[in-house]
Amino acid sequence: MSTLSYDATGAARQAHEQHLPALLEDRIATRIFAKDHTLWGPDAEQESAVRLGWVEAATVSQPVVSDILELRDALKAEGVTRIVLCGMGGSSLAPEVIAGTAGVELTVLDSTDPEQVSAALADRLTETAIVVSSKSGSTVETDSQRRIFEQAFTDAGIDAKSRIIIVTDPGSPLDKASREAGYRAVFNADPNVGGRFSALTAFGLVPCGLAGVDIQGFLVEAEEAAEILNEDSEDNIGLALGTALGGTNPLRNKIVIAEDGSGIVGFADWAEQLIAESTGKLGTGVLPVVAGPASPEAILGAPDVLVVRLVAADADVQLGENEVAIAGGLATQMMVWEFATAVAGRLLGINPFDQPDVEAAKIAARGLLDAQPEPTPANFTDGAIEVRGGEWLGGAATAAEAVSALLGELGPDSYLSVQAYFDRLAYANLEGVRDELAAVSGRPVTFGWGPRFLHSTGQFHKGGPAIGVFLQVTAASATDLAIPDRPFTFGELISAQAAGDAQVLSEHGRPVLRLHLTDRPAGVKQLQELVTSLAGQAASSTES
Repeated sequence: MSTLSYDATGAARQAHEQHLPALLEDRIATRIFAKDHTLWGPDAEQESAVRLGWVEAATVSQPVVSDILELRDALKAEGVTRIVLCGMGGSSLAPEVIAGTAGVELTVLDSTDPEQVSAALADRLTETAIVVSSKSGSTVETDSQRRIFEQAFTDAGIDAKSRIIIVTDPGSPLDKASREAGYRAVFNADPNVGGRFSALTAFGLVPCGLAGVDIQGFLVEAEEAAEILNEDSEDNIGLALGTALGGTNPLRNKIVIAEDGSGIVGFADWAEQLIAESTGKLGTGVLPVVAGPASPEAILGAPDVLVVRLVAADADVQLGENEVAIAGGLATQMMVWEFATAVAGRLLGINPFDQPDVEAAKIAARGLLDAQPEPTPANFTDGAIEVRGGEWLGGAATAAEAVSALLGELGPDSYLSVQAYFDRLAYANLEGVRDELAAVSGRPVTFGWGPRFLHSTGQFHKGGPAIGVFLQVTAASATDLAIPDRPFTFGELISAQAAGDAQVLSEHGRPVLRLHLTDRPAGVKQLQELVTSLAGQAASSTES
């Protein structure tokens, strides 16, 4: 097994000292691995009883490895070497981290943006197979992606059925329909594992194995990690991390996760969903903030922030106050963080396995798709940016003033959530505004690409503490794509998803500033420049 190490200072160390005796006395570690569904209280028992399969996923998943590798070899023999994963949330985040860390190409299509979908369709279609991952098959994004790829294969003279692989729960509507359709392969995952805990099931293994990852070695490492975690021991690092996440007093409910030499690519993005969706409910929870080791949140020492650094096993780390350093291989880390999240859920008094507020944005989006209402008129337009906001906009007359007005809504324990609903690959550099906005506001800032974050941090935004303010960025597209046998296009779908989420957030009393870029390149440039200008003004003010 890869070397696993852990160190903590300040509030995290105190939380461990405070909660460890009770966790050991109650045998929490061994009871989690025994699938004791009573650990999270009576209200959680029904859900927990069918969501603890992740504790043995590394073992249960072993038999599927040979089938995946056999299919990989068969596809390769046919000249099919490019794998596209159509999945959302837990179905896409884990495979993206696993493949990225292994240095293996895997195209993850977790968007409804027409330009991002078009780019995925245009790349080496003759060498491509798609993996469609969805527990039920009802996920509108993955259903739409499957439909358009199936049409593209057929139009190119390719037998579409031979290029479509399905991962779903046994007996799901997608399972039955896919077998009837005669798709190349249908893999079933353990239905007793929730999406965000599914990294070690077929949802994580199939796309990565087909792409070329050593999934057998990955499972072996995870099995060894599970053996270590399944001990009621004061040296159990999973218990220590769980107390840091959910047991600080007062609760440090912003967890800044910083990649600091671990070599794991994108781990914080996966952990973000795991923690936010698992804990953000009943007005409590902890918000993961994906940041760098020198980001403002990681060095300002705010009283509601805990910094977790992902480090190399042999690193000589000098921790600041209220920090955690954790090292371990990817499979080991995934097991540790899943276990720690379950422990944190018990300490927070919530059910870590449900997501009661995720559906609200989906319902709103479906309603907008059905009704097709006219867009809400903009408060004003500034260059390539249309601005929409609430009464708190006051007299703002420029996009920069609107952003400043939104930041004025931040309280001493607030966070800012930036949500960009367009091509996350072509415009990845927009994420650079995150650090600048954190410096301007002095508060934690998250950055999520829509609609994928709706399956992730969207639960915390609505079900967690009412302390978020929201900057939503949408963008006009020069192209659109019809979705076969559906009465809406990809452009209409992503617009409805953005508008639906903004509607639900506003109904929850959250401030939402909506910036619509009428021209993508020009609008992105304008937005980046105005944020940089605000950061410069803030720095000058601080210096003077």
